[in-house]
Amino acid sequence: MNTDGRDHVGHAATTIVCCLLAVFCEGIDLQAAGVAAGGIIPEFKPSPDQIGTFFSASTFGLFVGALIGGRLSDSIGRKRVVVTSIALFGLFSLLTPLARDMQTLVWARLFTGLGLGGALPNLIALVNESSAPNRRNANVALAYSGAPFGGALASLISMALAPSHWRWIFVAGGVAPLFMAPIMLAKLRESPAFARMHDDLADGKRRQNSLIAIFAAGRAMPTLLLWISFFLGLLMLYLLLSWLPTLLVGNGLTKPQAAAAQIAFNIGGGLAALLMGKLLEGRLRRAAVLTTFVALPLLILLLSRAPPLFNLTVLIVFALGCAVIAAQAFLYAVAPACYPTSMRGLGVGAAVAVGRIGSIAGPKLAGLLKAAGHSYSQLLTDLLPIVVLGSITAIALAWYTQRATPLAEV
Repeated sequence: MNTDGRDHVGHAATTIVCCLLAVFCEGIDLQAAGVAAGGIIPEFKPSPDQIGTFFSASTFGLFVGALIGGRLSDSIGRKRVVVTSIALFGLFSLLTPLARDMQTLVWARLFTGLGLGGALPNLIALVNESSAPNRRNANVALAYSGAPFGGALASLISMALAPSHWRWIFVAGGVAPLFMAPIMLAKLRESPAFARMHDDLADGKRRQNSLIAIFAAGRAMPTLLLWISFFLGLLMLYLLLSWLPTLLVGNGLTKPQAAAAQIAFNIGGGLAALLMGKLLEGRLRRAAVLTTFVALPLLILLLSRAPPLFNLTVLIVFALGCAVIAAQAFLYAVAPACYPTSMRGLGVGAAVAVGRIGSIAGPKLAGLLKAAGHSYSQLLTDLLPIVVLGSITAIALAWYTQRATPLAEV
């Protein structure tokens, strides 16, 4: 009996479960600010600029955290950065309800985002490096599926609470990761690929993990395609997460109906992420990628033209959530394969950081279009060129990474 093999499988399973739960916690927090706004606005009476800063603070923290966390993990290990980041975002999420003014809220969200940003790219790298070669895409997509399911739970919590009880959303978002951090510290094993790299460095081999290095040795093209795809993909995702309920209400749905549609978006996305991971490992990989990125602009166009009928809208939004989150699952699955172990944290972290710029731009873009008087239908139609460009770039990335010589050694 091969006990070493069984131990490796057991450690890999533990890593994947821990990372899935951690990403689930992140999913709760990523949507916490949006769903809590209904209680924050009447209590603190912020100006439009203040509420915009509140929404952007976490995203800016995510941007910085992804860059710093990715670079640190290539030096001190994935596990240390992941556990520290999980504890950091749990602590500041739990401190958020103690805020008594908008300035304190903004700082709490900024530091929460810093922890979130440090965790996600390294969770993805850790899952990739702990998985068998024929399970890497599937396991990364499985871990990422926790984010939309966590977002759905945040929406359900907000529906069950009165707006004045908004603080409980952040309590839920803080307790869970603080509970997870010591468990991950005890149960997670460091990435085998990172451990091998550390041994190589001890033998005198040279490490290359500068930002310039992620463009060297044939990595320039996949890196650029990855950055553009993440930027445009997260621009669209966060625009929809921030504005979809408002747009649906503006088109004639009630607030509970719009909230139900948002939950359908997240649940559809979580299910699609699981399916995408499985398909990426098989012969249907090309068909799955092509279907996803062709469906995206078509569903945006369909939603912009659909009448305000609840059942029809929920069905379209469910399908849109499937396409949008499946697209993100594909990007997170393919990103680690673009870089060797010595710079994987930095490479994935930089791609996620560029994507975070898109997540800041998306809601801002929708706000500008709404301020210019664009209707619900016009705003969605305005998105089409961005969605089409993002789909073309992602399909090119899929084609390039499948045909190119593998760029990573694990």
